[in-house]
Amino acid sequence: MGFFRYDINSISPGKLCAIPMILLIISLAIMGMTYMETGLPVKPGMEFKGGIAVTFTTDQTPDQIKAIFADFPLIAVEEGINQGKYLKFDTMSDEKVLALNKLIESTYSGAKIDQIGSSFGKTLQDQAILAMIFSFIGMSIVVFLIFRTAVPSAAVVLSAFADMAMTAAVMNLLGIQLSLGTTAALLMLIGYSVDSDILLTSRVLKRKGKFVDKVHGAFHTGIIMTSTAFCAVFAMWVVSWIGGIEIIHVMSQVLLIGLIFDVMNTWLTNVGILKHYALTGKGKTARELLGGA
Repeated sequence: MGFFRYDINSISPGKLCAIPMILLIISLAIMGMTYMETGLPVKPGMEFKGGIAVTFTTDQTPDQIKAIFADFPLIAVEEGINQGKYLKFDTMSDEKVLALNKLIESTYSGAKIDQIGSSFGKTLQDQAILAMIFSFIGMSIVVFLIFRTAVPSAAVVLSAFADMAMTAAVMNLLGIQLSLGTTAALLMLIGYSVDSDILLTSRVLKRKGKFVDKVHGAFHTGIIMTSTAFCAVFAMWVVSWIGGIEIIHVMSQVLLIGLIFDVMNTWLTNVGILKHYALTGKGKTARELLGGA
């Protein structure tokens, strides 16, 4: 198969799916442990659990700022353009909040302070979860309506789910928190994932010829599409890193991770399931998958 230099005819469906399935199980375990710890499968950011955000301009280093706020639950110090600083604080008592406000006002003129209550964060959290669930359900319904065949449709849905689960697990390992920005990136990832899977499944189901030839043709088209998307997102990651645009930087990180997993799940998991269905499935669609093979 082109760049990977392996003949799909010589690889069993079980071997194709083995590595992705092991990674999926590990990913689900990581998400499960995170859920038991935080109540969410991905560690929540300040938007979802509440806290205080402070923005100001200073030439002080992050270490100097941390020393100033040593008595407060400072989570992160992020740097932007023109010496801009963005501080994130965990939730604290009203007395602590008043003391923090006084310290900021006396130390940094023109500082902007935004407070997110825990109840509001919980509301955002619930809305984000519902958006993820409804998006995934909507995608699954559309896929089943397009192909009208259970196993190939389920393969597309499973591959998309695996992309998101593996990406979420890596987010936990790298300390990338679930925020409004990363939630948007995960929603975008559903579209990226399904795009390549639908391309593969459409080529295999609707074109005539040998199964290996149809997969080979879909692979070349799909890998060009994914590579183009990867380069565009990578450029966005570099520009946002140079410009200090934190939300874009984090979103592009999530998308880059997801696109890497998408290549594996599309061309191993999905191909493996389709090949197994072609070899063992019943009905006209299953027989037609192998074509002249």
